[in-house]
Amino acid sequence: MNPAADSPARRFFANLGLAVLGMALFTLSFPNPLVEKGIPLLAWFAWAPVFLLVNRVSLPASVFWGALYGYGAYSLFNYWMGAFHPMAGLIINTIYTVYLGLTFPLLKLAGILFRRRFYLTQWAVWLAYEYLRTLGFLGYPYGISGYSQWEIIPVIQVARLGGVWAVCALVMFPSAWLGAALAGAGRAVPQAVAGFFRRERVSAVAWFACLCLALGYGFLSREDYGGAPVARIALIQHNTDPWRGDMDEYRQNLRVLSRLSDEALRAEPKPDMVVWSETAFVPRIYWHSNYRDDRESWDLVRELLNYLSRQEVPFVLGNDDARLEGNGLGGWERVDYNAVLLFQGAEIRDLYRKLHLVPFTEYFPYERQFPRIYNALVKADTHFWERGKEATVFSVPVPRGGGPGILKFSTPICFEDSFGYLSREFVRNGAELIVNLSNDAWSHSLTAQNQHLTMAVFRAVENRRSVVRSTASGQTCGINPDGRVIALAPPFAESWITAEVPVLSGGTLYTAYGDYLGVFFAALAAALLILGAVSRILLALKNDSAANGRNR
Repeated sequence: MNPAADSPARRFFANLGLAVLGMALFTLSFPNPLVEKGIPLLAWFAWAPVFLLVNRVSLPASVFWGALYGYGAYSLFNYWMGAFHPMAGLIINTIYTVYLGLTFPLLKLAGILFRRRFYLTQWAVWLAYEYLRTLGFLGYPYGISGYSQWEIIPVIQVARLGGVWAVCALVMFPSAWLGAALAGAGRAVPQAVAGFFRRERVSAVAWFACLCLALGYGFLSREDYGGAPVARIALIQHNTDPWRGDMDEYRQNLRVLSRLSDEALRAEPKPDMVVWSETAFVPRIYWHSNYRDDRESWDLVRELLNYLSRQEVPFVLGNDDARLEGNGLGGWERVDYNAVLLFQGAEIRDLYRKLHLVPFTEYFPYERQFPRIYNALVKADTHFWERGKEATVFSVPVPRGGGPGILKFSTPICFEDSFGYLSREFVRNGAELIVNLSNDAWSHSLTAQNQHLTMAVFRAVENRRSVVRSTASGQTCGINPDGRVIALAPPFAESWITAEVPVLSGGTLYTAYGDYLGVFFAALAAALLILGAVSRILLALKNDSAANGRNR
């Protein structure tokens, strides 16, 4: 045997190759600059190099390799974050450096604690990681494995039963299984996989059976929506980042929005409602209508209200909803909300204030604990919002079957449609339609817009609801309850579409029980690791006792 064949240097570069391969496969599985919509087939083994890497390295070294993989993978996957702010990409990459630096040792620990079928515990640990990283202040669902399957309609129907986590469970298993099969295989890969299959065929067959059941459910659960009521929603895409500019550009935006809306309203069949994107109109409508502390802004608000007063259908638009509110010290101060306003004519009939704000860029609740970070964000001209308190369901009159009817809908704002729990809450409150208002124009990236779309598709499937999206520059679209994109405006173009989508009521298992499957995997992973540790401790104590008995 050549001593150099397994030298530390050779091993290091082999491990580095696995890490880089894992980064590349992860990125290519989702929408990316090379493949517009991603390669979903890759996702079924994209994490195999990651599991193999974990199985090759020591427990202490797994921290380094996890941190390296986390930083590299999200640098590739979310490269467009740098267009928002140079700090944004650094923050995301740092977060995943820490997350994966902690997750890899848990994966390695699973391999140490369980000599047989350790890959099952690793599978559970990875699924727990994917769920837990969507929670709390730093919750960020981009890159969850299940979202890679957004265009594979039969596969994603199981999201009605268990949310995106059901798809993640199917997608992630082959990678964990292969990572174990290839551990120690050397160059004899086919023989190693064949031998591993002979030993571990029960789990492989069980996974294949689950996949077949999921596909069967996906095909059999397809519905004909021909008899369902239809909502016709005009979605306006003005192709500008509304926050980039001055009053002249805000005025030009209003003219473009008005022109595109007029075109949509002249088309047949006439839409039931017109939707503009997140903060499509920047001057604060309520504030300037009531306080008028800036003449130029009030003039533009008045121009908008005059336009809306001539309209016969409801308009839904994003705006900064600023109000005077008590500050708790006996005084008053302006409070800003990222909001959606429902107009009937020139009157605000109802509003929704964003519930799940974007960390660092829209809010930072730790001013006292981390004053330096807070002050740095303020100096960087971060636009902080106040968090809303109610999952609003709007109601508007629409024609139904030749007579009057009521359409109930809710409006997650931008980042909010990447969280399943929030759309579920809207549906449980009575929403028949999900209307997302987004602005991803700042990214200057089709990849970013498509990655956002992958998650919106699941919100439709999970709750059996149509989803429509009105965005600043893309992806403006209509999605039917199966998750199929049935209307799509060209990205980065001034455009409008009228999406005709079925309006459904009722719910799904996911609507009823939410992210129970994610919670299950988190609990399962913790229980298995604890059980494995306790078993090893008891075994060590038993061996020590036996050794002491022999010594006597």
